[in-house]
Amino acid sequence: MSVMIKESPLSDKAMIEEAEKALADISKVRDAVGRVIFGQEAVVERTLVALLAGGHALLVGVPGLAKTKLVETLGIVLGLDSRRIQFTPDLMPSDILGSEVMEQDEFGKRSFRFIPGPIFTQLLMADEINRASPRTQSALLQSMQEYHVTIAGVRYDLPSPFHVLATQNPLEQEGTYPLPEAQLDRFLMQVDILYPDIEAERRILLETTGVEEAKADNVLQPARLKEIQALIRRMPVPESVVEAILKLVRSARPGEGNADTDKHVAWGPGPRASQALTLCARARALYDGRLAPSADDIRALAEPVLQHRMALTFAARAEGTSVRDVVAKLAKGI
Repeated sequence: MSVMIKESPLSDKAMIEEAEKALADISKVRDAVGRVIFGQEAVVERTLVALLAGGHALLVGVPGLAKTKLVETLGIVLGLDSRRIQFTPDLMPSDILGSEVMEQDEFGKRSFRFIPGPIFTQLLMADEINRASPRTQSALLQSMQEYHVTIAGVRYDLPSPFHVLATQNPLEQEGTYPLPEAQLDRFLMQVDILYPDIEAERRILLETTGVEEAKADNVLQPARLKEIQALIRRMPVPESVVEAILKLVRSARPGEGNADTDKHVAWGPGPRASQALTLCARARALYDGRLAPSADDIRALAEPVLQHRMALTFAARAEGTSVRDVVAKLAKGI
């Protein structure tokens, strides 16, 4: 997550005017995405909320649920320069970040020149991210948190805005490397993609198996996306919502007085989870046409924000308890 933007607060009138403009633009984005991605409204909402909040998202789902198509569509609709990296076991960090090559000029003088890798883009799709080795996965750590990379001691800033949308298949575990906790914590949200309902699947059958297929249209520019992201960071957060965030996150940590958490959770979310909930709640409120988040936003975002930032005890896993079960129970208490 980037550093909090500190600006003078907008007046109520100015905030309403800016929010109305932003809502109109967000509505255009939703409509443009909806012409290509059928059903999956919750998935589209959560992914867009992550982008509007200025963060990264991990898309988890079985093959064939349009994870790749969703990322490609968002890149076109938002006008972002997009690149895709197919993560494989033999992928090296230099394949992502870039590398230095030695060149010799006409006088025989040798020097190194940096050739940027595919990470130098505005929207990076890390496809099947858990198929690469931990060493390669770690190449994304600095970029996702600090928005620059360091090669041979030299800092190279990434384009702005910069977002990573990574995909992961939850079924195939052979030949994969679980994402380390530090890597998972960089993702603002984990978005679980489920099978579409019957009406959405019927529409998919009818509209994607003919001669012509719906294509995405660009409706927003990166500069405008950055303006909306800045507006979201200036939206007020009621004290009751702040208390709800703190209560939820702290109750998910062992040793904080919650008996169920102490029994089932090995380690819980850190302060970055509180930051993520605050940003995502603001973004979700604006996405729904509201000027301030509510406790309902926190309950709706609890699972995607917290589930990848927690680990269960061995006993809890043996009993068949899932992280979602624990988070759902905690969310009901706020």
